[in-house]
Amino acid sequence: MAKACVNNLFVSLDGFAAGEFVTFDQPIGEAQALFSYFDGRGIEGVDKVDAPVTADRALFAMWGQGIGAEIMGRKKFGPQTGPWPDDGWRGWWGEEPPFKTPCFVLTHHPREPMEFDNGTSFHFIDASPAEALAEATSAADGGNVRIGGGPSMVRQFLADGLVDFMHLVIVPVTLGRGVWLWEGLEGLEKDFTIESLTTASGLTHQLWNRRG
Repeated sequence: MAKACVNNLFVSLDGFAAGEFVTFDQPIGEAQALFSYFDGRGIEGVDKVDAPVTADRALFAMWGQGIGAEIMGRKKFGPQTGPWPDDGWRGWWGEEPPFKTPCFVLTHHPREPMEFDNGTSFHFIDASPAEALAEATSAADGGNVRIGGGPSMVRQFLADGLVDFMHLVIVPVTLGRGVWLWEGLEGLEKDFTIESLTTASGLTHQLWNRRG
C-alpha cells in the first residue's frame, strides 16, 4: 500500500529544521549547519556512488526508494513570494532536478507546469494538504508520495494525520532560531512507533511509523 513519507528531514538538537528566511544566495537561510554531515551522495541508492557504504548513507538512500511523486512547499522550489515573476526561474536544481517524478508545489498562485527531460515535472497547485496528497497519490501510480518540505509544510501534514512514515535526522548542532518543526504538535509521538539509531558520525536517525 502506498504511503505518504517524510524522508531525510534534518533537525537540530533544539528542533529547528530550516532557517528563518530563503534568498537566491541563501536557499536554506542561516541553517547550513544542518547539512554539515550530508554531501548528497547516495540518495538514489548506495550502488550509484563510488564511496563507502556507511550507516548514514544507507539510511539516506531511502529518499528515493519507491517514490512516485513529491509534494513540496513553495520556498523549496524558489525564494519568490506573491505572484510569480517572469524571471525564467525553474527551481534551484537547473535542468536536472533530482526528483525524476511529478512534484506538486503548494502555492496560492497556480501556474502552468514545468517539465524536464529526466522525468521531473513541477505542478503548481493551490490545495489543502489532503487535496494535494490525493492528487499526488494519483500521479504516483502506486508509488509512495514524499512530503518533501520545508518544515512548515511537513508540520501541516503531520497535524492533519496524513504522514505514514517519517525519517528524521537529528544533527548534533543547536541553531537557536529558525523554523521549529514541533510547533502545535504536542503529543504527536503517541500516534507513531519510533526507533532511533545513533551512528558513528554523531547523527541520530529516527524512524517514525504510524500506528495501526
